Amino acid sequence: MSEMDSVFKALADPTRRLLLDRLREHNGQTLSELCERLEMARQSATQHLDVLVRADLVTVVRRGRERLHYLNPVPIHEIEERWISVFDQPRLQVISAIKSKAEEYAMTSIPSYVYVTYIRASAEQVWHALTDADLTARYWGHANISDWQPGSSWEHRRVDGSDAVDVVGKVLKAEPPERLVITFEDTPDTEPPRDPSVVTFLVEPHQDIVRLTVTHENLPNVEMRNGISDGWPAVLANLKSLLETGDVLPQAPWEMSTTNT
Repeated sequence: MSEMDSVFKALADPTRRLLLDRLREHNGQTLSELCERLEMARQSATQHLDVLVRADLVTVVRRGRERLHYLNPVPIHEIEERWISVFDQPRLQVISAIKSKAEEYAMTSIPSYVYVTYIRASAEQVWHALTDADLTARYWGHANISDWQPGSSWEHRRVDGSDAVDVVGKVLKAEPPERLVITFEDTPDTEPPRDPSVVTFLVEPHQDIVRLTVTHENLPNVEMRNGISDGWPAVLANLKSLLETGDVLPQAPWEMSTTNT
């Protein structure tokens, strides 16, 4: 079977087209997240995803123990170029340019950031630490303020007396004490506007500890990824110290990124 045949076979099934639609709306989902949105058994979803992967319509990226699924638009562009645009030469030139840009973006796109830490605490304690303004002020230096209901806004407000807000966003999903998904806009006034990045907190309890996984997706540039690569470990180390010892680290850990070690 040719590569083009595999793509047509994959697109012929409505369930597989729906999976592609869901990834188009929110790229980089786990199998569990896709199953939740489609109310589909894991085995069925896995079989459909395998077909999409073989057709190169979906790419799988491992982040720790998670397998994240990303939409690959290139085969669909190739179908359009071969079967549609050939009848219209001006549009062929336009679509070829789009295809080139898509391939260029695929080569230079910014990967998601994933950080995993283990904390001696209950899932409820970790959830409280993530959503309580007073606690976030202690380990983050900012109060995270919201009612934490899906659709609500949230603010990352300084506690230095200025009340300045450095980050804003929306609560996309709140499933206490296990999953919190928020948008993260550190430059909301950027022109032209850009899609916000998305942060997911996944809290998985096991006996006396929890595994906290923080995934930061849809990053706009390398500079932001470099910044959060320093920031998230520092913030989460302070959170871990607070929950396990009752106090934050003796020095602000994010200050180490500006000092020689």
